[in-house]
Amino acid sequence: MRLKVASYNMRKAIGTDRRRNPERVLQVLREIDADIVALQEADRRFGTRAAVLTPHLLEEHSDWRAVTVAVRAASMGWHGNAILIRKSAELIACAPLHLPALEPRGAVMADVAIGGDVVRVVGMHLDLSGLWRRRQAAAVMTQAMEGAEGRPIVMMGDLNEWSRQSGCLRDFAGGFRLAPTGPSFHARRPVARLDRIMVSPDLDVVDSGVHSSPASRVASDHLPIWAEIARA
Repeated sequence: MRLKVASYNMRKAIGTDRRRNPERVLQVLREIDADIVALQEADRRFGTRAAVLTPHLLEEHSDWRAVTVAVRAASMGWHGNAILIRKSAELIACAPLHLPALEPRGAVMADVAIGGDVVRVVGMHLDLSGLWRRRQAAAVMTQAMEGAEGRPIVMMGDLNEWSRQSGCLRDFAGGFRLAPTGPSFHARRPVARLDRIMVSPDLDVVDSGVHSSPASRVASDHLPIWAEIARA
């Protein structure tokens, strides 16, 4: 198994120019060309929480489809978290993950058959509070490992953690490898590694990085991160 995965806080498609442009976000995703993508802030915040990347836009202009974890009819994901997979991939199972939080927070999980193997993928967007991030990290790891049945696990998202030496990153590092992707925030001048990709010990990170292009530097306030992974 060798896959390319990516994580992107797309900020509801509102760019650094303050314009909402879903087509621009899709252009960035096409530039990365990952097999599996975890999105954060993929739904509008208010009202029906409608998906920013509409099913029509994905169907007509991309090679991906959204994993069906949405609880609201118009949404793509759960609390803004969504997973895109290749149209050729097989979705085995999926579920929204409930996280402890003061404000609405969640994560999403999917088992995907692709490249002759099955991988479990978790996408998340953790709290601004360090205490709640650690509680949420513990909940994510517990739910991700339940029923995994030996499947490799990839966890991705905006962790809102500034330091690798403490907090939820230290908790995640106890059982997962962190891909050395690099700073992804702020898109115009990236200095913080808020976005992370983590893999279970049975996976190797072959290559990884931050995708910086003219489109990605304006499409959101975060740059997308990516990693190529393979069986260890």
